Amino acid sequence: MSKIYRHFLFFFFLLNSFSIFSQDSTRFDWKVSSRKTAEGSYTLSFTTDPPNGWLLYAPMQVSELQTTELQLEDSSVMVDQIREITPARTISNSLFDSARVYQSPVEWKADVRFPSGEAPAILKGKLLFTYGKEPDVFYPSTPFDFTINLEGGTATKARIHIPTIDISSPVSECGDKVKKDSSLFAIFLLGLFGGFIALLTPCVFPMIPLTVSFFTQKTEVRGRGVANAMLYGFFIFLIYVLLTIPFHIAGKTNPEIFNNLSTDVLLNIIFFVIFLVFAISFFGYFELTLPSTIANRAGSRSGIGNIAGIFFMAITLAIVSFSCTGPILGTLLAGVAEEGPWPLTIGAAGFGLALGLPFAVFAMFPRWLQTIPKSGGWLTDVKVVLGFIELALAIKFLANADNVKQWGLLKREIFVGLWALISLAIVLYLTGALRIGPKYGKVKFSTTRTVFIVFFSIVTLYLAPGVTNSAWAKLKWISGFPPPLCYSIYTHPVNCDEPLLDYEQAIQLARKENKPVLIDFTGWACVNCRRMEEKVWTKPQVEKLMKNEFVLVSLYVDERTKLKPGEQHIYITKSGSEKSIITIGDKWTAFQIDNFDATSQPQYAIISPDEKALVRTKFYTPNADEFAAWLQCGLDAFQRESNTK
Repeated sequence: MSKIYRHFLFFFFLLNSFSIFSQDSTRFDWKVSSRKTAEGSYTLSFTTDPPNGWLLYAPMQVSELQTTELQLEDSSVMVDQIREITPARTISNSLFDSARVYQSPVEWKADVRFPSGEAPAILKGKLLFTYGKEPDVFYPSTPFDFTINLEGGTATKARIHIPTIDISSPVSECGDKVKKDSSLFAIFLLGLFGGFIALLTPCVFPMIPLTVSFFTQKTEVRGRGVANAMLYGFFIFLIYVLLTIPFHIAGKTNPEIFNNLSTDVLLNIIFFVIFLVFAISFFGYFELTLPSTIANRAGSRSGIGNIAGIFFMAITLAIVSFSCTGPILGTLLAGVAEEGPWPLTIGAAGFGLALGLPFAVFAMFPRWLQTIPKSGGWLTDVKVVLGFIELALAIKFLANADNVKQWGLLKREIFVGLWALISLAIVLYLTGALRIGPKYGKVKFSTTRTVFIVFFSIVTLYLAPGVTNSAWAKLKWISGFPPPLCYSIYTHPVNCDEPLLDYEQAIQLARKENKPVLIDFTGWACVNCRRMEEKVWTKPQVEKLMKNEFVLVSLYVDERTKLKPGEQHIYITKSGSEKSIITIGDKWTAFQIDNFDATSQPQYAIISPDEKALVRTKFYTPNADEFAAWLQCGLDAFQRESNTK
């Protein structure tokens, strides 16, 4: 076999292997251990037993491919090449003239050295290995993530579980027993609003009279046509609800997943790119559609039976309208993802109801079809304005990532300035001064257009002071969306009042001043946290209590700054599971879960200087009087507790 042909086959199978979703490390049960060989030096041992029929490729054996690689999270650690302890056997196949593989228990070793001579308590890394199956199944660079304890590694473990904190038996019973779900109705209305907006897009609006006419004129019996149209609307609603089922499954396997969605840097950057693409699509530069084969298959089944045919017609509508509905639904789901699976379902239900309702209503009252506006250039205007809104949301997701990593790219004033420019661009577009997408001649200033021009002009004027270093920069109407007031381009921000950021410092200060501690579990990317800080904490009745009567400490659960090597460790949670404490956020997340039984933010707790729960915790509370009453209850409990000593 010629060398060129062999290389062609090799790269063909390499490309093919990356496209197969079944590639993962779960087929191999890897075990990893460490042994200290000198001060700051360790030998890592990797063992596994290849499953029956599978081949594990030996390390460092062919020039075309690095079959194994050891990657450590700490890039300063020196890593030697992986060496074989168990001998491999040699085979020949269509990819290699000669390859060394294993089909029986394997042991590999690698030496690592810490330049400082001081090793941490734990080491996190990734082993990339290659496996396959005869004759042509080949999976290169398959990751196996590991975390191990290092013998003799130093660890100054911070206190996480505080036995004296018992929120089930506080001194006073005021507070929230469970996280409030009062926002579900608001989320449903938000989904409903998003669905009605999607109806006004060019992908959906023209379909209403066509589809209703199809149902009402196809059957001789009008009642049956109306029933079919109503069933069609119901199936549209059902399809969007069913889309959220995977989130319920994921939530059962990993309860923290929804909280992590809003704080994960990579995920927020992905959302930024997606929404940027959505915006460009709405501007008319390209059409964002699902593969035509999907729509064709769904459409071909729309004639199968009565109910089944109607169901596939609904699926076909959902697919062909994706370029317009996808960005709007994606915006909704991304906005409430941190709340958990049920808010996602409720939001999607509102969206689906708004999309399906007109088909049923107009089928029952076909004369109403004559009252709706005709399709035309105004639909394009709606789509372009939505594109600008998608662009603003893209900036929000990039700001989330920037807040968490503290890159300094989108500080508060820059963020607000970009939003003000986007709002101004909408005004210019609606007045005809800025043209994007297809042109429809001279702009006609209808009442609706004039209302939107006035609205976005007011928005632009409202946002403008947000770039200044003044009291006018608070922008309370949009609190929660811009970065925190202290994340500013100015050296001394007027509105900034930073709290303590470390629990142990807060406890020491509370004991010194004999005050209760107010714990604020928050996050850089937490919208409701910013709303509380800017709309509730600033109210006189709340601000007076917080500043004068409490020691406030804000614990950022999404803080990605790594702890010192000696502070990193594997923590055994109250439930008995293992959690790697690598970053400051890891520490405060574990602290919140084990002591206050929650994973969402914001959550507020009041404890005494001797670390006893004074009241039940409080979650997002937009009512300032209610929050002030809870603070006063905690203060009264502290005073009663102090008087009994």
